[in-house]
Amino acid sequence: MKISYEFFPPKTDEQRAQLDRTVAQLKAHQPLFASVTFGAGGSTLSYTGETVRHLADAHGLHAVPHLSCMGGTRAELRALLEGYKAQGCRRVVALRGDLPSGMARAGDMHFASELVGFIRAEFGDAFDVTVACYPEFHPQAEDAFGDIARFGEKVRLGATSAITQYFYNADAYFRFVDDARRQGIDIPIIPGIMPISNFSQIRRFSQLCGAEIPRWMAQRMLAYGDDVESVRAFAADCVADLCRRLLAGGAEELHFYTLNMARPTAAVLSRLG
Repeated sequence: MKISYEFFPPKTDEQRAQLDRTVAQLKAHQPLFASVTFGAGGSTLSYTGETVRHLADAHGLHAVPHLSCMGGTRAELRALLEGYKAQGCRRVVALRGDLPSGMARAGDMHFASELVGFIRAEFGDAFDVTVACYPEFHPQAEDAFGDIARFGEKVRLGATSAITQYFYNADAYFRFVDDARRQGIDIPIIPGIMPISNFSQIRRFSQLCGAEIPRWMAQRMLAYGDDVESVRAFAADCVADLCRRLLAGGAEELHFYTLNMARPTAAVLSRLG
């Protein structure tokens, strides 16, 4: 089973210590790579490059930076990419992202497809370019067909792989892959997996990003009330079952959104053996 992780850049000493503890526990599963986010909710880049370097130097991981085009100029993005290339990065995750807090302008590019084309035009094949895709469709998509068309445009401009938004319905992933293949999209489509530690938190995330939590699953978690351990065990069982279905259905790799916590991801991986 091939796996990879996503981490976010820590900003305090306490967060750095937690990230180190998390990585120390999870790297035993030999991930193919670990991606580092550009900044959740539109926060500034700041610590991404530093975290990429730390994961590589201190933990020996193949670290992959996220890069968002929103709010940045072509010159700024070029400088970031040149820096990552000099660090030895050979893969980036190219995203539209959110407008950084306090910035009034969207920047020189408005779509991830523009960023993919820019990377290819400026750096040729220096980077593998991973993009995002949405089995349950982007919340701002005009319709399902338009969403697939935007994904196809990113591939046409040079994306070499994709990681999905998280989901809890395996059929949504399989249908999305089938639709993509019918449109001639043949790059790897890696399922994004979100282990659950805090149900209230994941419900808020899901409302924002358009990921559906199946009603039966949500009702069961709500029924546990304040029994945190039962919620965690049930959630790990559900996510592990999802992973088994995905692997049995042809997914060759799983990408875990860790939220910089070891326990939820480790609980799922232990169930997968």
